[in-house]
Amino acid sequence: MNTWLITFLSVTIVSLVSLIGVFFLAIKKEKLQKIQLILVGFATGGLLGGAFFHLLPETYESFSEIHVASVWLISGFLLFFMLERFLHWHHNHTSGISDNHIKPLGPINIIADFLHNILDGLLIGAAYVYSPQIGLATTITVLMHELPQEIGDFGVLIHSGYSIKKALLFNFISACSAFIGAALVLFFGDTAGDLTVWILPFAAGGFIYLASADLIPELHTEKKILRSIYQFTALLTGVILMFILSLHVHEH
Repeated sequence: MNTWLITFLSVTIVSLVSLIGVFFLAIKKEKLQKIQLILVGFATGGLLGGAFFHLLPETYESFSEIHVASVWLISGFLLFFMLERFLHWHHNHTSGISDNHIKPLGPINIIADFLHNILDGLLIGAAYVYSPQIGLATTITVLMHELPQEIGDFGVLIHSGYSIKKALLFNFISACSAFIGAALVLFFGDTAGDLTVWILPFAAGGFIYLASADLIPELHTEKKILRSIYQFTALLTGVILMFILSLHVHEH
């Protein structure tokens, strides 16, 4: 029971990081629109860094057959492609009867974040089952990783057309999927831990698709040189942050 309590307390703290976008409530709409693409650049770097420095190394360490891992990676990429095709089709067929102008990359980002947070829950739950000390260290690591990730996710949702309140809500809902991962580990133990191995490459494929197919084209819509430099700086910052965090994770 103590393991359940401390695990869910840790997951709650990590999930609350998703509400970091509340600090943007004080920013006027006009100013928020100016920094949207900078946040999108930061999110792009975070997704690429998360995929290449966190998810993929863990994937290739976990799979004995590299080809199997690659199949799952491409499967994740292709599934997100098909999902976006469906969202575009649905958007085109409902745009005439709806005032909803949410870009498909918004729901795609929510789904990718949902999968990612299940992984976080699995990791935290498995760590606490092993020992409270390892659980606490894992929670702190996930917390540091989530902070830049959630800032980027919030920016993507705002850029997709969500209001600040809806972006906060959907970001928080997707963050709460960590409870699913934690509960799976606490219920099923090693069986649920094995699930992590299969989700890792799948989520990595989704991250790479979202960054390369959706977010980078959005960045190309900016024509002003100075703002483009800001966006690239934000993208590079996201990548470097994820690289530094990956070094911290491997040290522990």
